[in-house]
Amino acid sequence: MARAGAHVVLAARSAPALTQLAEAVRRAGGSATPAPGDVSRADDVDRVFAVADELGGATALVCAAAVLTKVPLVETSLKTWEQTLATNLTGMFLCCRAAFRSMQSLGGGRMVNLASLSGVYGTEKFPGLAAYNVSKYGVIGLTEAIAVEGREHGISALCISPGAVDTDLLRQANPSLKPGLKPSDVAELIVTLLDQPMDSLSGANIPLFSNR
Repeated sequence: MARAGAHVVLAARSAPALTQLAEAVRRAGGSATPAPGDVSRADDVDRVFAVADELGGATALVCAAAVLTKVPLVETSLKTWEQTLATNLTGMFLCCRAAFRSMQSLGGGRMVNLASLSGVYGTEKFPGLAAYNVSKYGVIGLTEAIAVEGREHGISALCISPGAVDTDLLRQANPSLKPGLKPSDVAELIVTLLDQPMDSLSGANIPLFSNR
């Protein structure tokens, strides 16, 4: 996104990692501002978007934060269930709500939310991922709701549901599953979705299957 010309506000829990990433973006000629925070905490999300407001407001949002704990359903504690939904779904709601307010005041914007094939009806599911799967079903529904309410404000929202991407999250979910997508494959699609006139697709979920 920075390479495409955006000033990127980077949000995640690890402040040192964000600082390193922001420095890498700047070395590559881009603009980035780290804004550490936990998306499951409303106060943290408010602080992140306050940083964006100081830079002119949010015109684009990518929600990609997620956690995964692999555990059989009957062994899933309430704590694990709540922590998973707090980050994967409530965190996305908090970020989208804050971005919606900013975009509304600016006359429009676009959101891209990361779901998963794990949240798509009819695709193969793996054991031990009940909380994760439910959270991703919710992401798709949230994106559809944002698209409906954003239409009159020039705000569009799209959802991407990747399959096996070469990430630590995939290795937690199913170590035996061979990744068919690279993070860069997903990143390139995100930039395309943010940069092209695709308002007519607002609310759509785009499943990404292996390209290998």
